[in-house]
Amino acid sequence: MQPMGNEKPGPPNFPGRPAISPFAAAPQTAMPFLSSGAVVRSEAPGYGVAPPVRFNGPSVLTLPSSYVSPNVGFNQPFPTPHFPSSAQPVPPSRGPPSAPRPVQPSAGQQVLPPPVSFHSQPQFPSVPMGPPPQILNLATPTGNFPQSPLESSFPAPRPTPLPSWSPLESSSPAARPSLQQSFHGYPGRQGNTVTQVPPAQSPFPTHQGSYIPAPPAQSPPFLAHQGGYAPPPPLAATVGLNSRDQMQHPGTGPPVGSLQGLVEEFSFLSLGSAPGSIDPGLDSKALPRPLDGDVEPNSFTEMYPLNCNPRYLRLTTSAIPNSQSLLSRWHLPLGAVVHPLAEAPHGEEVPVVNFGPVGIIRCRRCRAYVNPYVTFTDGGRKWRCNICALLNDVSGEYFSHLDVTGRRIDLDQRPELTKGSVEFVAPTENMVRPPMPPLYFFLIDVSLSAVRSGMLEIVAQTIKSCLDDLPGFPRTQIGFLTFDSTLHFYNMKASDSFDYLLYGKIAYLFFTIRISSLTQPQMMVVSDLDNIFVPLPDDLLVNLSESRSVVDVFLDSLPSMFHDNGNVESAFGPALKAASMIMRQLGGKLLIFQSTLPSLGVGRLKLRGDDLRIYGTDKEYALRIPEDPFYKQMAADLTKFQIGVNVYAFSDKYTDIASLGTLAKYTGGQVCYYPSFQSANHNEKLRYELARDLTRETAWEAVMRIRCGKGVRFTTYHGHFMLRSADLLALPAVDCDKAFAVQLSLEDTLLTTQTVYFQVALLYTSSSGERRIRVHTAAAPVVADLGEMYRRADTGAIVSLFSRLAIEKTLYQKLEDARHSVQLRIVKALREYRNLYAVQHRLGGRMIYPESLKFLPLYGLALCKSMPLRGGYADAQIDERGAAGYTMMTLPVKMLLKLLYPSLIRIDEYLVKASAKVDELGNFSKRLPLAAASLDPKGLYIYDDGYRFIIWFGRMLSPDIATNLIGIDLSGFPDLSKVSLCEHDNEVSRKLMGLLKKFRESQPSFYQLCHLVRQGEQPREGLLLFANLVEDQIGGTSGYVDWILQMHRQVQQSA
Repeated sequence: MQPMGNEKPGPPNFPGRPAISPFAAAPQTAMPFLSSGAVVRSEAPGYGVAPPVRFNGPSVLTLPSSYVSPNVGFNQPFPTPHFPSSAQPVPPSRGPPSAPRPVQPSAGQQVLPPPVSFHSQPQFPSVPMGPPPQILNLATPTGNFPQSPLESSFPAPRPTPLPSWSPLESSSPAARPSLQQSFHGYPGRQGNTVTQVPPAQSPFPTHQGSYIPAPPAQSPPFLAHQGGYAPPPPLAATVGLNSRDQMQHPGTGPPVGSLQGLVEEFSFLSLGSAPGSIDPGLDSKALPRPLDGDVEPNSFTEMYPLNCNPRYLRLTTSAIPNSQSLLSRWHLPLGAVVHPLAEAPHGEEVPVVNFGPVGIIRCRRCRAYVNPYVTFTDGGRKWRCNICALLNDVSGEYFSHLDVTGRRIDLDQRPELTKGSVEFVAPTENMVRPPMPPLYFFLIDVSLSAVRSGMLEIVAQTIKSCLDDLPGFPRTQIGFLTFDSTLHFYNMKASDSFDYLLYGKIAYLFFTIRISSLTQPQMMVVSDLDNIFVPLPDDLLVNLSESRSVVDVFLDSLPSMFHDNGNVESAFGPALKAASMIMRQLGGKLLIFQSTLPSLGVGRLKLRGDDLRIYGTDKEYALRIPEDPFYKQMAADLTKFQIGVNVYAFSDKYTDIASLGTLAKYTGGQVCYYPSFQSANHNEKLRYELARDLTRETAWEAVMRIRCGKGVRFTTYHGHFMLRSADLLALPAVDCDKAFAVQLSLEDTLLTTQTVYFQVALLYTSSSGERRIRVHTAAAPVVADLGEMYRRADTGAIVSLFSRLAIEKTLYQKLEDARHSVQLRIVKALREYRNLYAVQHRLGGRMIYPESLKFLPLYGLALCKSMPLRGGYADAQIDERGAAGYTMMTLPVKMLLKLLYPSLIRIDEYLVKASAKVDELGNFSKRLPLAAASLDPKGLYIYDDGYRFIIWFGRMLSPDIATNLIGIDLSGFPDLSKVSLCEHDNEVSRKLMGLLKKFRESQPSFYQLCHLVRQGEQPREGLLLFANLVEDQIGGTSGYVDWILQMHRQVQQSA
């Protein structure tokens, strides 16, 4: 970042702002294999660009060259070779670091080259940055040594011993003792002892704001700029020194294109061929699995402590490519997952800042909000925007003097300058209209199926139980409309009179009844579905606190009002239009309870999917998109009036979720699907999820915009919203369970900045009627190294973008094409990464990948087997597939990964242990691979995907455990579909119910129903459990081992 142009000179003894950026890329001479021309959207040739040498090498799976069954055995990692080191004596200096004094190695000692500065230095020639060399075995250190390419740039060695450094370092402050990053199933190797020399500390003060470089040796006599920012660690390790996440050079900032070590410590499997065997030759136990769930990228947070927490914003890679040609070799999605209202743990809430009459401090050009990465200058009278670099004036009310280090003296009292996430109280200029009160409007199907299933009764009871907890008291508004073949409006306003109107096609019946006070709701029926008429529009929405008694009476009487209703028709379209007419003045949340396929009036739908010949053809996608454009048009109108829609669908028949879900998709809502709903089995799930929907904090009348620095822009957005302009997302009602994905592109052929900043701004109305702006800010470095992009990849964010892109692809292509696109992009990424090391290493049958992406192939397989993408007609019903797709489009990263790769835990040992507590479950059982081989007939297992529990009883499970849990003898009751799990008066049952309660509390967004299944109980066992064991071959799909072999074969074919 260039120095500010209006700096005023200060005392000559103050260090100044350097002219050299700490993120400056290595000079061109240091990368002799780099292509000189920019390649836009082209695939790199098989030879590719030689990468910089690095210590943290790829993880490797060794695969057979021909897939015949080999004898599986474990090889030790490649030994670290001995290289002579040479360096020049370096006198003490305040300038950039120079190499430590090398020494003549003793016999048997590892010798690695010295650390090299990342900036050009006149005393050293340029260093070629080639890929890692071949593994060398040197007999003794006293003979003639071959000189490495790195060492050839340095003078002759000095006779001072150079210690052996550990190539692999932990991202935590303490270095790990192990050199090898091993996977499940094969051992690691103890590394050499490291004698760490601490780096020299820079004598210059730290700076707040954007990533300001440390001063050069000769600092100009200018004041340092204000900061509240600790300098981040470098992006990559120097040769033979600390972890790339922790090492800092004295006098220099974190480098961008850093050198790798000359030796790669590969984790690999050694496979041998066994003639005549059909074994694939790959031990499934050694394959990487995410048995610890999603792990947020902590190293990135440590590098940039002023960034917002990853729970709010996660980049697919925390290293932004500096050119179009580099981006074209990335092959994975480049973007981010945004979760603006994520629930924070207690004590980590987002601080609220109220500037009062001063108004929010914003850049006058790009309109970015003040954040920790802005810098103050001119004695605190100006501040520079980190997004667009414009110099803005500081108002008198916000002015603060700077101390001798350039920091504002009130920095500790300014959360907006020290926190990556903050919430501003918005002034009136951010309001198009005064904040509206929270409004909940219920559109309820009262046809025959809704009454018989028990849905109507449970919905009425749940709404009544939540009235005291609805947000926004005492401003909350409420209203109801029921429908079957006619529309039923309800006046619940506590007034001195009411009007009763019956409106039909033939005659009008209108009369007024005068009473002293309204104690019961009055129903008005409209049967003309072609010309919707809303009677008494001013009395259909009531203030809950004023009409609470009338609302209670209505909800108590609602089930009995339609108890004998035999109407099987559904006028859902006309009812939806009527609800829109009622709500358009205030906006709010529209909750739809639909149990019958719409059959009357506008928006009526017909049964689709009964023609099996359409599956597998180019017309198959038509089943997964709305049949009638009415619903998308209605969604646009609802968004215009700030109405968000949540759809609750109940049916054992086809209800066209693809069409109904469009209402939620474009209004920021959600789809909850309860197939074959019966109150006896599903009442707890419906009660919990509806209660959470009504009582969780909601952001009303919201819009969201994501800003980014120069040269980068967001191109596509994925989730549930309406895109109001090129970059403005309209969200009538959004909550803590909604996440969004975005894709990035580069506007320029070559980025000239060293850091890219991102800022998410959500403008919304709180339930209390306060207009607020939640702002999340993050920074990421710009790199010129493809390997660095892969090493800093975030698998969770990549899979989230992958899933949304694949689900959207099913809306206009075949399922097979969507699955193929996922596999193809993963193969291209692995191929490109392999090309970085293919020249210097004899990879043979080994499959290599970066440590950060070791779970990506498995998640790709799980995505292809997920409900929206799996199989064809026989593998999932149309409605189930559509509902799962709508749900996955809104899930945050952790919940999505849990859905794709659920947990499988054995619990019988924990249950029978007398002294075991819930918190001690991990001492008895760990998560198991999702394969049938993990199931022991003597065990009891829980399968948890975040939406349901499947409890599997082994055939040889102790009868006492089964009897204590379900209260019956398992041997005499083979069908567990009719058995409900409840707590019995014994310790085993109480411990199991406590365990399930703990699991539910850890994932509160949905309620997990329990499904009991016994080993051998078909077809329930196959449908509930075996079909979801993603590592097995089921229904013609690939297993995990076959998936890896198939990917490796494709990588080798084009490598």
